[in-house]
Amino acid sequence: MHTELHNEKRLLSGDEAVARGAWEAGLKVAAAYPGTPSTEILETLATFPDVDAQWSVNEKVAYEVAYGAAIGGARALTACKHVGLNVAMDPLMTSAYTGINAGLVVVVADDPGLHSSQNEQDTRWVGLYGKLPILEPSDPAEALEFTKLAFELSEQFDTPVLLRLTTRVAHSKQDVSVGVRVAGPHKAFRVEATKYVMVPRNAGPRHAVVEARLLKLRECAEQSPLNRVELRDRRLGFVTSGVSYLYVREMFPEASVLKLGFSYPFCDEKIRAFAAQVQELVVVEELDPFIETHLLALGLKLRAKHPSFQIGELRPEFIPAIVRGEEKQAKPFPARKPVLCPGCAHRAVFTVLRDLKLVVAGDIGCYTLGAAPPLASVHTCLCMGSGFTIHEGFRRAHVHGDRVVGVVGDSTFVHSGITGLINAVYNRVKGVLLILDNGTTAMTGAQHHPATGKTIREEPTQKLVLEDLCRACGADHVDVVDAMDTGAFRRTLEQRLQDDALSVIIARSPCWQLVRTRNAPPDFRREQCQQCYECLEIDCPALTKVEDGMIQIDPARCTGCNLCVDRCAYEALLPIREEPDADSCPGTCG
Repeated sequence: MHTELHNEKRLLSGDEAVARGAWEAGLKVAAAYPGTPSTEILETLATFPDVDAQWSVNEKVAYEVAYGAAIGGARALTACKHVGLNVAMDPLMTSAYTGINAGLVVVVADDPGLHSSQNEQDTRWVGLYGKLPILEPSDPAEALEFTKLAFELSEQFDTPVLLRLTTRVAHSKQDVSVGVRVAGPHKAFRVEATKYVMVPRNAGPRHAVVEARLLKLRECAEQSPLNRVELRDRRLGFVTSGVSYLYVREMFPEASVLKLGFSYPFCDEKIRAFAAQVQELVVVEELDPFIETHLLALGLKLRAKHPSFQIGELRPEFIPAIVRGEEKQAKPFPARKPVLCPGCAHRAVFTVLRDLKLVVAGDIGCYTLGAAPPLASVHTCLCMGSGFTIHEGFRRAHVHGDRVVGVVGDSTFVHSGITGLINAVYNRVKGVLLILDNGTTAMTGAQHHPATGKTIREEPTQKLVLEDLCRACGADHVDVVDAMDTGAFRRTLEQRLQDDALSVIIARSPCWQLVRTRNAPPDFRREQCQQCYECLEIDCPALTKVEDGMIQIDPARCTGCNLCVDRCAYEALLPIREEPDADSCPGTCG
């Protein structure tokens, strides 16, 4: 429960601040699918008992649930990462036409630097493309306030509002002044087919509404205090937004700045006035030249950043080089190789897939780490659910004949893998599809989904039985195998590869981060070791080669899964059988 004091300060991340701001604004319904760096927004909202929060099966569903709540009269929010918004683009674009009723805030967390994503996208273009307003906070304190303002803006202009975060804003922490919850206005749903039923006859007039609204939003942006002029030394003036503002202030504290917190539509008159007051104008922004392109279209003379700065995350030390017009010279940060956790069942599966020399159409999840050597057994990774559909494409292109498998995780299967399975059944595809079922959405921090039988608040709910669903979809064979039993898994896989059928194998074993049980590490017998290093080929961080060429087991990391024992042909590694103990996480999760 939350005990609230007015003007109390709390240390909040940007994600937590968004959740807090939404709660204070009277948020009633929130829906999302986990996606770093946005995941903690819904996790935080679920701690407020007066918010109806849910994990949805994917971002499109989440958007439509939030939209339905908003037009039904309840303030609503949906949150996702940038690639998640791609999944929700269909309802997003049309909801710009229909408008909303109660406020609808769409929080999107971009990931410059690819900390946990398969691409770098700049969501600001979606605002331009969809003719939707964008607010961009620079820090957690602004994240809280901008979220509250976003609901007001949404209702004032009858539109969804995009609230854009980036990884640094989402995950940085700050002392933030918090307030009390204010009930949102009650807005009853009115049956109005010309507004909410987007058939062509109605959509045409609604497009005109969108264009008229955009003009009014431009007027609002001109007056908005979120677009703030800070005049200091006028020899140098920056136009910037988001976390880039903080970097500019850190590196050039005496320079003048136009900070665009209401970053689309643009406040052209304010921009022109600012440009006229400084001797040299510089645009500083992460990723794409979104602001820069618009300012050039206005006919303004400015210092454009070198195209090399369109790649990767912006850092404070880059700002002087941008001012000088130089190319980016970035020293990479020291990197730790990403690796599957000790005891992870995915390691056992990918070891078998590698040994059988199969072509693997992979997907988004922890198991993507199977692409790295020495496992090197994931050969494609495009987007959520594509493991099954790329498998079909490979089969139709006759790539490696029947030596191709498609792989998705349990959460990914529910998200967008089901349709790929149905498509394969409908179009008479043969082959083997694998569902790696570890009982959670592991990569983003172990969130629930429909096949776990728990809601976001740990409440029991109807559990989706994956094997029953696969059979109902029409798969010819559905096998459930213990993922850690490599012998049984391999035998089942080899059999199904020979069948002229569409087979689904569910390789099931709980995520180690959930169960956290460990057996004693294997007994290593030096005299038996032939230094073949076959045990190292499973890429377990608990196993290393030391200076004398021998193997060393780190007991603090080893979970006693004995996968290395299975790999040793010389009995240099032998299991020690004892009752498992609960233990804490060794901190080696990839």
